[in-house]
Amino acid sequence: MNGKPKKHYLSVFVLGMMNVAVVMSLRGLPMMAKEGLPMVFFLLFASLLFLIPVSLVSAELATGWPEEGGVYRWVSEAFGSNWGFTAIWLQWIQNVIWYPTVLAFAAAALSYMFVDPSLAGNKFFNVAVILIVYWGATFINFGGMKSSGRLTTAGVLGGTIFPGALIIVLGILWVVSGHPIAFKATSHSILPDFTNFSSIAFLAGIVLLFAGMEVGAVHVKELREPKKQFPKAIFLAMFVIITIFTLGSLSIAAVLPAANISLTAGIMQAFKDMLHLYNLDWLLPVLGFLAAFGAIGGVTAWIAGPSKGLLATAKNGDLPPFLQYTNKNGIQTHILYVQGIIVTLITLVYLLMPNVSSAFFLLTALTAILYLIMYFMLYITAIKLRYSKPDVHRSYKVPGGTFGMWIVAGAGILAVLFACIVGFFPPSQLKTGSPAFYVLFLIGGCIIFIGTPLVIHKLKKPEWMPKN
Repeated sequence: MNGKPKKHYLSVFVLGMMNVAVVMSLRGLPMMAKEGLPMVFFLLFASLLFLIPVSLVSAELATGWPEEGGVYRWVSEAFGSNWGFTAIWLQWIQNVIWYPTVLAFAAAALSYMFVDPSLAGNKFFNVAVILIVYWGATFINFGGMKSSGRLTTAGVLGGTIFPGALIIVLGILWVVSGHPIAFKATSHSILPDFTNFSSIAFLAGIVLLFAGMEVGAVHVKELREPKKQFPKAIFLAMFVIITIFTLGSLSIAAVLPAANISLTAGIMQAFKDMLHLYNLDWLLPVLGFLAAFGAIGGVTAWIAGPSKGLLATAKNGDLPPFLQYTNKNGIQTHILYVQGIIVTLITLVYLLMPNVSSAFFLLTALTAILYLIMYFMLYITAIKLRYSKPDVHRSYKVPGGTFGMWIVAGAGILAVLFACIVGFFPPSQLKTGSPAFYVLFLIGGCIIFIGTPLVIHKLKKPEWMPKN
């Protein structure tokens, strides 16, 4: 049979579920639960002023410049390779800082599998689990994506979807059975106290839970009718994400007083109380294993992925030859070694902070601020390219012409700036030790991690350009 093979198009449902898989994680449920009813405001803020603008803007950029590189390619088109390299670096480094937080969630879940919940608050136990699991997953990735694919799939199904659905069901049963609803004692409005930034410091961390839609945007060109179908896929994904985040968080908040919720072990704390009510205590270690397995599966999937974007910059000579190396399986092992060293050093923050929850949020805040800076660059890139490259064909464009782009990207910029500012305030809900240390750590982290790509680009040499 002659002719081109028939192109396979993604459906709205499939793309929507792909976006859910990229964005959604159970690790954020305790953070939202700790807010009580104001979590509703934070969820709406993150959805309307962050998730939607990121999705629409990324879709336009992905269809206008579909070549390999993602944000590196897009920002380079607008402002040059220097800032393009900075953007992809920020996308990569925030993910590196994310590993010690998601693996602390895994450590807390494992403590319940070992039937010793006190381990969840043990700094040394957390550090040991983070480093052992992270380096183990790194070496698994050295064997190529096939080595980690099955583990990841099983982790998402058994460790994210099942526990997430179960805690929602148990939460509903808790409420309809007439048990006291914990968040009613402290939360009386969906609006937070805007007069005290420390009371809304969790906003930056909650916004981070909705990050990653720019990854799924690269698939927009695989839709039959991008202009009609992509917004539908986004709203479908948003509905699923908001539903699970809201109901899951409210389930935890209904069972546990806010002051008692651990940012890493909160979901397991709620499971413990709920299961005990129905004489299902034997199921707690199983759920501890599944929740940890889900987190570990997610880390295994992400270890090699984001660093591939950084490796793509090597084709432009932005990385020294040492970091351009790949093994026989095409895996960027030298970048992964450097990534592992950074993860190891960052993990030591758990030993410096008053407790595991405060260290967890400090790293979450740093991750969020760095990622938000990258999103700021993404928004101004989209606006700039509307003027500097108006003739480039985009299969999907943000509705409303240039004015529509200013509205969508402008709303995103304002949300990013607000969340960034809030992120520098120590949260009143946690003991974070010295406020000065908290702020200086974030400022120092931003200077180091933003300055590094600029220094690397400044030291760039012609011989860094690959010869092949």
